[in-house]
Parts: sequence; structure tokens; C-alpha cells
Amino acid sequence: MFTYIIVLYSGHGISRDRQLFDDGWLFLLGDSVQMAQPDYHDTHWRSLKLPHDWAVEGDFSVDNPSGAGGGALPGGIGWYRKHFHISGNTKFPSRRFYIQFDGVYMNSVVYVNGHKVGYRPYGYSTFEYDITPFIHIGADNVIAVRVDNSDQPNSRWYSGCGIYRHVWLTEKESPLRIAHWGTFVTTDVKGKVHIETRLSAPSDVTMPQFSQLKIHASIYDGGNNLVAETSSRIMKSALLTLSKPLKVNATVHRPHLWSVEHPYLYKVKVELIVDGQVIDTETTTTGFRHFRFDANTGFWLNGKNMKINGVCMHHDLGCLGAALYEDALHRQLLRLKEMGANAIRCSHNPPSPELLNMCDSMGFIVMDESFDMWRRRKTKNDYARFFDQWHERDLTDLVLRDRNHPSVMMWSIGNEVLEQWSSADADTLSLAQANLILNAGHDASQLANDTVMSVNSLLTRHLCEIVRRYDTTRPITAGCNETSPDNHLFKSGALDIIGFNYHRHDIKNVPKNFPGKPFLMSESVSALQTRGYYMMPSDSVYQAPKEWWLPYTDPSYKCSAYDNMHASWSSTHEQTWDIVKHTPYCSGQFIWTGFDYLGEPTPYGYPARSSYFGIIDLAGFPKDIYYMYQSEWTTKTVLHLFPHWNWLPGQNIDMWCYYNHADEVELFINGKSMGVRRKSVAPSTPYHALWHVVYEPGEVKVVSRLHGMKIAEQTIHTAGTPDRLRLCCDYAGKELTFYRIEVVDKDGNICPRAALPVFMKTTGTLQIVGVDNGLQTSTERFQADHITTFNGKALVVLRGKGTLTAQTYDMPAASVE
Repeated sequence: MFTYIIVLYSGHGISRDRQLFDDGWLFLLGDSVQMAQPDYHDTHWRSLKLPHDWAVEGDFSVDNPSGAGGGALPGGIGWYRKHFHISGNTKFPSRRFYIQFDGVYMNSVVYVNGHKVGYRPYGYSTFEYDITPFIHIGADNVIAVRVDNSDQPNSRWYSGCGIYRHVWLTEKESPLRIAHWGTFVTTDVKGKVHIETRLSAPSDVTMPQFSQLKIHASIYDGGNNLVAETSSRIMKSALLTLSKPLKVNATVHRPHLWSVEHPYLYKVKVELIVDGQVIDTETTTTGFRHFRFDANTGFWLNGKNMKINGVCMHHDLGCLGAALYEDALHRQLLRLKEMGANAIRCSHNPPSPELLNMCDSMGFIVMDESFDMWRRRKTKNDYARFFDQWHERDLTDLVLRDRNHPSVMMWSIGNEVLEQWSSADADTLSLAQANLILNAGHDASQLANDTVMSVNSLLTRHLCEIVRRYDTTRPITAGCNETSPDNHLFKSGALDIIGFNYHRHDIKNVPKNFPGKPFLMSESVSALQTRGYYMMPSDSVYQAPKEWWLPYTDPSYKCSAYDNMHASWSSTHEQTWDIVKHTPYCSGQFIWTGFDYLGEPTPYGYPARSSYFGIIDLAGFPKDIYYMYQSEWTTKTVLHLFPHWNWLPGQNIDMWCYYNHADEVELFINGKSMGVRRKSVAPSTPYHALWHVVYEPGEVKVVSRLHGMKIAEQTIHTAGTPDRLRLCCDYAGKELTFYRIEVVDKDGNICPRAALPVFMKTTGTLQIVGVDNGLQTSTERFQADHITTFNGKALVVLRGKGTLTAQTYDMPAASVE
């Protein structure tokens, strides 16, 4: 079992006076300039604890301006207010106060005691304000935050609304401090540690007098044992240029290396000491590892050649929306780790600090990504309108915040940006059309030439220069769906890794088109699946839509859970994995996507309101393809037979099986053999076995063997009439508990077609935080005390202590404590 660490320094720095500032907020959906004033009457406002996403609390509707692409949930303008007291402290009269927001979506304006402190449009950036000039010492204070997500659509997927990540209040004893994200730690596998620290101080404050100032660094291992320390005196003249980093070095003897199998972490504490007194402290994690991307052999970590088996992830947590719940995030990562995934792409924006903390401690390689668009917009109100003014600040903050994480091994400066071409405007297109045209191919006249460096190539260089200004230890890439070497981004020469989004047929040309350049599938697959829904014949591949400009309709609003359906620009899972697996120079892939996510319900429109791309559905239940990857990416013994065994008598059914550690599998129906399949012999494929059979009620069984010896077996029974509800703990976290609600027959078999309304009630302090069933077209509220099962399953998320009781019609109630 993997555990995760909730760190109070959000992955980069802590001092003894830093506190989580999530409790005691008030919220109102509405807008008035008076709401910023400290004397505003807010007693009727709703009380809540951050993080918070107000959109996910609403109703799905075709009329919501976000559209199905944005999850069909409401936007609007909301205000948050918090009253807090700052005590007087005569010992430290020069105290400074800083407020940090890990993420506010979007267009946030922060006020303290009625004074405007700052504005930040990008909803994914972490930002800090010095609020000292506006604080009332020894008195009550009011912080107010206006959040404006009314101009929609502004994203190609669900963004959420509100202060959806943590907030931190920091008190410093002195105006001279270690700068925000001011410590940068680099290591090598021999144990060398290089630490750079920048100091900062307000320009309008007189610095206190001192005799001696120094930086002291201590390094602690995973058991919190001191393993190295070093100090360096600082000359007073250094304070004249605070932007210049102060440097110290240390050595850890025989360090434990960080790897995906053994993600060993160290802690570095940096202290700023004035005349023998510690006036500021910053603590950050680090790890010892060496990695490289090779143009011929792919990715290497600590001398081991390995594939990056990654997934792309959006930031929402299903029925919990965008609000950051550590337990829900850990549940996602744990499920991916159990599948064998070893990498996460933060698509397509800066992630939460907690995600990187967990990737550090659980062993995931991270592609840390900045933007989904640059100057050219993809939706009417997206980040392109802010790019020119804000891109340097947002990209700088991303690198400064995240550069100490050992899990982060590459930066991505963009995803499918329209600047790949000379002209590829999407302003007049619908969201669905804009998504599709990105992969439709473009005329050669829209590509770069050799006579002059284009504006788009220069912009690519500019963004890479920003990254390298603050970190030269990691390569830079971008997710590109124009695979020509004349792509304006590639033509810049600034990218370290060539990243393809899809276009698997062009992978064979990479060595010729990009000699000497490492290569990675920055985004791949985009297969379409609905858990538990199967389209036959299964050896026919369905493309939806058939071409990007054609509409796609199907009255079921579902996609086949065999690996036989994909978008027009993409492939099945097996097709792309076969290429990645057998192409040495391909460093690996990031599959679109690990989990279903809210919004972008390709190939459908409303009432579909969440994606079909995930290996795991929105409720966190694995689809069948999960076990193909588990059979390829792990050493676990895997034998997974599907689909279910409830059909019409005499119906022709295709049975698939994923397996490993065996050279053959045999299928039995009611004890009669349906034949042996081997991966090297038709009708098997390299990754699954297939039988065309005729359904008869009873049982279907599969047995795997190696050299004639049985390795594993699995039996599926025909489920009878729904008899009762079964509650099973799916994940128990530190705050939240996730329960599966299953409809079973009298023998305990899950009823694979059951769609029953389930009503719930709780006792004690137990609260229902969210409900879901994984069905992409369900328009039931996520925050409710009822849910309809989909294909025999549903999910309820709980917080607190007490008893949960679930019941449906004509069945006994089920309860758990």
C-alpha cells in the first residue's frame, strides 16, 4: 500500500509561522463592489472550509454557457470573505504578513481591509501577496476575494469555480527573509548537494542593523536524521543585490536514490541567521537521481533504460469537482500506480502542489505543463487574452515553485498551441470543431521555412529562455500535433525533446526528421470507452467521428469498452502501446487519459457532460482496458475476462481476456471448452485473447497456463434478479471514505445491467460529500443523497463519523459504520 504525505509547506518551503488558512471562510454567489469593504454585512453568507468549487454544486444544463465541453455546469461571480485577528507582538515590531493562494479559478482580486492587494487572471497559478501594509495589528481584519468565472467558455474542459486549492498565511519576524520560492536545490547521484538561496526585503523598509549574517543548511534523510550540514557567511555588500542567489554546498555520503520503485526523499532546511538568531527558515524536499533522454535508446533513470508509462490527467476529482481533496487525489494516483503507471502529465496547466508532493513520495515521473494556448485562442474567453501581459509571470512562478521536486523531470511550455502553424485560427469555430481541427492536418504553406525565423519560433525560444533562466537541470518539451520538422515550435530549435501528440504513423520518421533529438509521445491514444458497454463484433474498430468535420451520433450516447473505439485522430490502446513498446528511441507515452474527467465529452454533445477517454471512469472504477496495461506494466499475475455473462440466449458474444505470465488461455462455458488461445496464434492479438461464442446462462471460466501448469483462473456467473445492495469500502483516507454501492443477486454476483435509484441517509457527523456512477450522460447532481446505479455500481464519498444507510425499492436497506 502506498501512502501519501500532506506537507504543510506545499512542496516548497515552510517556516514556523506558516499556517493553513482554509477554515472560517464565508461565501456568496453574486457581485457587489461593497463586498470588499470590511464593514460589509456578511452574517447571512454561507460558512465553509476551503478548498471550494461552487460550480460542481450546481445543476447540469444545456443552457450553462460553459457548454458540454466545460462540463455543462454553471459559472458566474462569487465572493469569499474571512475575518481574522492579528495579535500585537512587541517583541517583533517589524513583522511581515504574506498570503498565498495555491489556485483560484479565475480572475481573482484580493482585498485586505478594503484595500486592493492584487489581481491574478490565470486560474492555475499559485501566487503570494505581501499584505503587511493593510493589516491592523491587535485588531480584527477582513480579507475578501472576488472570483470571476462568468466569461465562458474559457477552457476546453471543466475548470471549476472559486478558491479551489489551499490558502496559507505566513508571518515573518523580519522584513529581510528568504524570498518566496527562493531556495533551489540540485543534487547528483554521488551525493553532492548544491543549494542556492535568494533573499528579499520590501523596498520601503529600513533594514535592521546587524553584525553577522549567514545561511545555514541542514539535510535530513527519510528517517529525519541529520546527514549533512553547511554554512556560509554573507557579506553586507550582498544585500545590495538581493536578486543574486547565495550558494552553499554539502555532501551526503552514499545517498539513497530516488526512483519510481523506491522514491526516497530527503529534506533540506535552510536558515537565515542574524547575529546568532534564526530569523527565517525554509524547508524543501529533494531527491538524488540521474536521468537522461537519449535520441537512440529513450529514457534512462539512474542508469536503467525504461519506458515512461504515463497518463495525462486533468485536475478535477470527479464528483468533487476541482476542489482539492488530498484523499481523492491519492486515491486516483494509487489506482494508477496499481495499474503500473509511472508518470503523470499535468495537462494542460500548473498542477496543485499536493499532486507533486504525492508524485515525489509515490514514485511518479512528472511532465509539468504551463499553458494550453499562447496568443491564439481556442475558446472565446480563454487565457490567450491574458497571455501577452501575464505569460512571463505565470511561467516563472511555475518553475520557481516546482523546481525542487525530484518527480519533475521535464517542463512543457504548451499543448497543441495554434502557433505551430503560420495561421490556424479557431476563433470562429465551436469548441468541438476547435478541438478536432488541431489534429486535422494543415497545408504546407502554414509551416515554417528556412529563410527567416518566424514570430512563432521566436516566441517558442522566448518561453524556453524563461524556463532556463531559473532551471537548466531539466529538458523542455511541448505537446505538438503537427509532426513536420517545419512546425514553428520545432523549427525554433529550442525544444530539448520532440513531443508528438498522436500521429503514431509518423513515429517511424522521427530519426530522419529530428536527428539527434530525444522523442516522446507527449499525448497518445484517445480511445473512447463507457464502462460495461460493449459493441460487437469486437474485432471491428469504430472511429467516432469518422472524420473531424463530420458529426457523430448514436442514441446510446455510449462508447464500446472493448478496445475497439477511438476518436478520428487517434488509435486503440493496443495499437499505440505496440509501437511504443517496440520503438527503442521512443522514451514512452502519456495516454489520454488516466481518468475520465468533467467536460470534453467527445464524440458527443449534451447530455454527455464528461469524457470517455479515461482508462478509469469518473467514479474511479477501472474499465476493462486497465487490466491490459496492468498485464504489460506490472509483475502482478493478471487474468481478466470480460464482458459480463448476462445476455439473451443464443446471442453471439465476444469474450476477451487480458493475461500475462502464461503462454495460453482456455475458455469454458458451463464446463465445455471453447478453445485455447495463444498470443502468437490467431485469432489472438499480442495483448488479448478473443473467442466468438454463443451465450447460454450459467458460467464462463478462463484458465491461464504456462508450460501446461495452471497459473490462474477466473469465473463469471450469470447474475440473477437484483436481490440487495452491497456497500464496499473502496478507499479509506484521512478525511474522506469512498464506498462502492453494488447491486447484487442472492448469490452475491453483481447485476451488470442494474440501474436502480439508491437513497441514502447518515447519522452522527457523517456527511455525504459527493455521489457518482461513472455514466457520462448522468445529469444527477453530484452533491445529493441519492444516485442511480450504472451497470450495477455507484459511488458515495463520505466525511465524518456515523452510519450510512442505503436503500432502494423492494430490497432491504444496507448499512455501514
